[in-house]
Amino acid sequence: MSNRLVFSLLCAALIIFMGASVIQGAVDIPLSTLWAVEGSREESLRYILLHIRLPRAVAAVLVGGSLALAGAAMQGLFRNPLVDPSIVGIMSGAALAVSLSIVLLPPALVALLPFDADYVLPLSAFIGGWLSTSLLYALARRNGQLHVAIMLLLGIALAAFTGALTGLLTYLADDQQIRSLTFWSMGSLASFDWVKVAILLTILCFAIPLLLKEARALNAMMLGEHIATHLGFDIKKSKSRLILMVALLSGVCVAFSGGIAFIGLVVPHIMRSIIGANHRLLLPASALCGGLLLLLADLFARVIVAPAELPIGIVTAIIGAPFLAWLVWQKTTKGIT
Repeated sequence: MSNRLVFSLLCAALIIFMGASVIQGAVDIPLSTLWAVEGSREESLRYILLHIRLPRAVAAVLVGGSLALAGAAMQGLFRNPLVDPSIVGIMSGAALAVSLSIVLLPPALVALLPFDADYVLPLSAFIGGWLSTSLLYALARRNGQLHVAIMLLLGIALAAFTGALTGLLTYLADDQQIRSLTFWSMGSLASFDWVKVAILLTILCFAIPLLLKEARALNAMMLGEHIATHLGFDIKKSKSRLILMVALLSGVCVAFSGGIAFIGLVVPHIMRSIIGANHRLLLPASALCGGLLLLLADLFARVIVAPAELPIGIVTAIIGAPFLAWLVWQKTTKGIT
């Protein structure tokens, strides 16, 4: 299958399932409602379409694309297909920062900040994700070399530690704060509106060109850091920019949608097996496939137990956990460490 055909199929599937996601749910809504001229029922259905279903479907594509993009960049950076922002503690670090903001920041202080309150949680999540990534990267280096096994173990320890602190904050929280924290722990796209979609789209439009600019450096890193340096790449600066972009994408996704795990692990691995390891193709293909996968997961979560809905983090974990086990088993069978 040619790469052009793969991209065409991904784009076509995204359009088809976005349409399905918009009209399917607890109440099926025909698209003809958009052009209905009168009637209170049509008005309410039109409001659901334009202000609930459509922003949620767009958000699923953007969040899934961002997480898959961050996962592909991390796997290239650490030269390991087992790396994912959720596995190595980046998302839990961002979630801890968001939890600190919810529980410890008084509303009066938030009101005094020089920017809108909608930006407090994304900014907190970005700082938490960036600190977690930088700490993990610094601790995993020995004598100038990055040790992947150490990095994975430290990432698991970091995730456990930040998870414990988040649990402590949950214990200290009041009823309203506990409801907010429960949202972060299970993941949901229900809170998205057009303002949050615009923020996420802006960050994604900022991050994609910068990550694509680093694609050649990521390809060179696959040969080893010393070879990449000899090829003329400034590896230290490339890594700093990649870590910043991964923290930005993961942090904002956690801030708006909570802990949606495994998209960054599963999608890059699938796309790498289809189109190869060239990051100039792998990064955009992962973004498209990640958006498609989360769109399907959200549609499943809303339809399978309608009129209620499953937390989307549970759906992605059901998909991702067996996939991770299969991946580890496959690598062990092949004798790769």
